[in-house]
Amino acid sequence: MEYQVKKIQDTIDVKGQVKSELWDKAEVLTDFNFPWDNEVSPRTEFRALYNAEYFFFRYDVEDNEVLTFIDRDHKIEVVDSDRVEIFFRKDDQLKPYYCLEMDARGRVLDYIANYYREFDFEWQWPDKLNVKASENKDGYVVEGAISLQSLEDLGVLKGKRIEAGLYRGLCTNLPSENTEADFKWISWIKPDSKQPDFHISSSFGMLHLE
Repeated sequence: MEYQVKKIQDTIDVKGQVKSELWDKAEVLTDFNFPWDNEVSPRTEFRALYNAEYFFFRYDVEDNEVLTFIDRDHKIEVVDSDRVEIFFRKDDQLKPYYCLEMDARGRVLDYIANYYREFDFEWQWPDKLNVKASENKDGYVVEGAISLQSLEDLGVLKGKRIEAGLYRGLCTNLPSENTEADFKWISWIKPDSKQPDFHISSSFGMLHLE
């Protein structure tokens, strides 16, 4: 599956709140579903644009109860919170691939991974990553800008194409002293797996920079 990323001449002031008029130029991707549940998922919208320097993205998420886990306010707490995700890969071997998981607080869990599920959470995005988020009456928004140079340096921007996975973790229960957080998983592409798993090659699609 492919999503067309349109080019703009201006830049987006990333605030993670009300949509800039520039976002009206973007295609709206709404093809998100529960791959492993037989029910209709809450609405998820993804938009992307780019200019000469940055790849911009925005998630608008419908969520009637945004759950965010806060203890030390460390980036690893994103894994126990409602969140959206973008994974980038160099090729279908997933050795390596790069992950951004972002919650409604604007926290970013950035990490490098190797197939299968070898995660390095100490890794940090190398250059010019800006993410903002906010809650609203319908759910939450996550908006970001990634430098094209960093995507090139990581080997995931190849000409005008980026292989990426677009996902969402719908938190249904925060962790407690005796229980782990519970999730339902939402994805743009249905991965070829009987069990919930985004860390496989079949979960990725193509972003084409027009």
